[in-house]
Amino acid sequence: MTSYFLVFIGGGLGSLCRFSIAKILVSYESVFPLATFLANVLSCIILGILVGINLKGGLNNTYKLMLMTGFCGGFSTFSTFTNETFNLFQSGQIFYGMANILGSLIVCLICIYLGIKIVS
Repeated sequence: MTSYFLVFIGGGLGSLCRFSIAKILVSYESVFPLATFLANVLSCIILGILVGINLKGGLNNTYKLMLMTGFCGGFSTFSTFTNETFNLFQSGQIFYGMANILGSLIVCLICIYLGIKIVS
């Protein structure tokens, strides 16, 4: 039962961070879904750092559940990313849709790598 609570707490905090980014960036009108992109990038950096620490044996199960599964799972917004990309395609914004797909995948892969390197 403790595992569920840890994931719940971490996920809630991650979701609050994602919500805060969206609120902060609401004044920047853009076709490109900047808040989701930024949340995914930051989540990937954080997850990369945590993976790097874990590879060195520095994370116990409590931190893995709360931070990796909970926080990063709540903070990252892949379902929102997918829906926003779909909406861009439906509205004829093919360039922005492709930029969101390629940018998110490439930048977030680099961020996971950088997070691991930061810890190495």
